[in-house]
Amino acid sequence: MNPEDRQLLDWVPRLRRYARALAGNREDADDLVQDTLERAWSRAALWRGVADMRAWLFGIMHNLHVDGVRRPRVPTVALGDGEADADLAVPPAQGERLAVLDLQAALDRLPLEQKEVLLLVALEDMAYAEVAEALGIPVGTVMSRLSRGRERLRALMQDGRPGPAHLKVVK
Repeated sequence: MNPEDRQLLDWVPRLRRYARALAGNREDADDLVQDTLERAWSRAALWRGVADMRAWLFGIMHNLHVDGVRRPRVPTVALGDGEADADLAVPPAQGERLAVLDLQAALDRLPLEQKEVLLLVALEDMAYAEVAEALGIPVGTVMSRLSRGRERLRALMQDGRPGPAHLKVVK
């Protein structure tokens, strides 16, 4: 396997993680990763000119996801193969699972532009310039979307929690 192929394959776990957060379910995320890799592979001649493979791959994924959001969805049914997911060795504790579900629900309520920037910066640990390159937007736009996305996410997460208990004094 040549170094360019290895470099592409090294990004698969991070692409899967970002796709899962972006798509919201495993099946759509796997499809998004597969489509991203297929598109990147079909443009293998461009790899030598790519300065930042990560930004290039995430840019491809972004464009494919936006195209998918614009297209009408055809309902599908996932057929299980009878095996448990190999990714999950131990199921998380109930409280942690509920917190993750709350976070996913709040992320799903964010506008797509804010969600993408927030996920690339927080989940993928990309620099603002890398996010700007991947999404094809100015760095200032990345910073403003990130700020608005964090604030909205914080508000959405607080709305789901009960407020402080108000006790009534009885004499």
